[in-house]
Amino acid sequence: MSLVVAVVLPDLLGTYGDGGNGVVLARRAQWRGLDAELVEVPSGTPLPTADVYCLGGGEDGPQVRAAATLAADGALARAYGAGAAVLAVCAGFQIVGRSFPGADGRAHEGLGLLDVTTAKGTGRRAVGELVAAPAVAGVPELTGFENHGGVTTLGPAARPLGRVVRGVGNGGGDWTEGAIGERIVGTYLHGPVLARNPALADLLLGWATGTDLAPIDDAEEEALRAERLAAARGPAGSPALRTVRRVAAGWRGGRPWGVGRRGPAAQVVGDGRVPGGAASEPPSGERS
Repeated sequence: MSLVVAVVLPDLLGTYGDGGNGVVLARRAQWRGLDAELVEVPSGTPLPTADVYCLGGGEDGPQVRAAATLAADGALARAYGAGAAVLAVCAGFQIVGRSFPGADGRAHEGLGLLDVTTAKGTGRRAVGELVAAPAVAGVPELTGFENHGGVTTLGPAARPLGRVVRGVGNGGGDWTEGAIGERIVGTYLHGPVLARNPALADLLLGWATGTDLAPIDDAEEEALRAERLAAARGPAGSPALRTVRRVAAGWRGGRPWGVGRRGPAAQVVGDGRVPGGAASEPPSGERS
């Protein structure tokens, strides 16, 4: 079986190294014996037929140009409609939604592949490590870093990729991170996200191939995850680490978000580094 992975408009949506997600997908397919091809598709190049399309983060001006290019061409929407899988990170996440703001706050039309809308934030920019308890079966705790100033709201047809236990995420006050739909993932996680979260890469590959993937040795990837999660959580035994574990366990256990055995998270979190804390910073920020 052959697989084509396309990195979309890396000259416009390549600020944070998210093109590495395409490398991860291609390599993980090749390690399983699949014939995988990685294709970069810069501006001015027709979007090829592919099995997985990767969009990354970018600045406001390039983001607007990328959205206009993809809307005018229509190839990405057609490919998704025909069964391709899509990973969209940060600016790419906003582009595949219904609308997103430019530098002046004016709304621009997105591709509508995910039922999400993004507005310009009014508080501090969301910058730093981001940890989320996943809402997807078979995917462990999500890790990455965020750097954005938008506030993304999920519509009724979208569901969150995860729930924030450290950081800001979508920034709308509900502590959601990203969104997931049929064969599409949107997220604010950089890293690249698939290097830090190989199970998420395999989810996309499973969608693209329609098969159950054989396991591979992820010892190095798990070592990276462990180091990054430890850095985000803080010293062992710290209030931040205890709260992250409690909130993540509550999400996995099916309790309503923010409600644990001691009631709402706001009653038990107070170090300002995880959701619900009395000193928590505003969950949105100014776009660059």
